[in-house]
Amino acid sequence: MLERFQIDVTEGAEADLRWLSAYARRVVLDGLEVHLRHQPTLGSRKIKSLRPNPVAGWELRLGDFRVLYDVAEEQRVVTVQVVGEKRGNRLIVQGQEFAAHESD
Repeated sequence: MLERFQIDVTEGAEADLRWLSAYARRVVLDGLEVHLRHQPTLGSRKIKSLRPNPVAGWELRLGDFRVLYDVAEEQRVVTVQVVGEKRGNRLIVQGQEFAAHESD
């Protein structure tokens, strides 16, 4: 039997979720449970390791929605950092285009 991971959602990601419609929120929350509870680092069509960045190490793809998250394997914790909607090649978070890095 696979060990369960605890799923923590940051305050910022909670705010991202509140910005979404009830339907979108349900898609995301169901996706967290289905895809991240047991094997959050098992690469698949939905789970992707990201290039190094200051936001998160992993991305979960749920239709047009994206969840950026980190995994602490030793502690068995998934930390959701950002939740947004993919529109074309842009990630929209709380109505704004999301930039993964700060201006230099």
